[in-house]
Amino acid sequence: MVLYGNSVLLDAVGQSLRQYPRLDVIPVETSPELAERRLDDLCPHVVVLDLGVVTRDFAFALLRDHPDLMLIGLDPGGDQLLVLSGEQARAVTTDDLVRLIETGMSLAGEENGPDDGRSSTPT
Repeated sequence: MVLYGNSVLLDAVGQSLRQYPRLDVIPVETSPELAERRLDDLCPHVVVLDLGVVTRDFAFALLRDHPDLMLIGLDPGGDQLLVLSGEQARAVTTDDLVRLIETGMSLAGEENGPDDGRSSTPT
């Protein structure tokens, strides 16, 4: 899983998510152009974005270029998560966020099958 950006919100979420050993949390703090290349190299299942910092154009371009990617937008002004596929989920705790991530990863795993060439460690 990738945390894209360098906001205080993402830093706090990253610190909380690192307490879950089954998640491989990788921060990416770079320009949108370089981030796209970095994401191509990492092939993450999930990218968490700060909706207060990231432009919609960037988020939709990621989704267009990586249709199997789960994009989760964090609302800095509340307790809402926006799954950029159009779904919304309520998240009050880090456990809520982890459940959402794991659900998305398990659904992606079912679609890809057991021999899809992806690492068994969630990124």
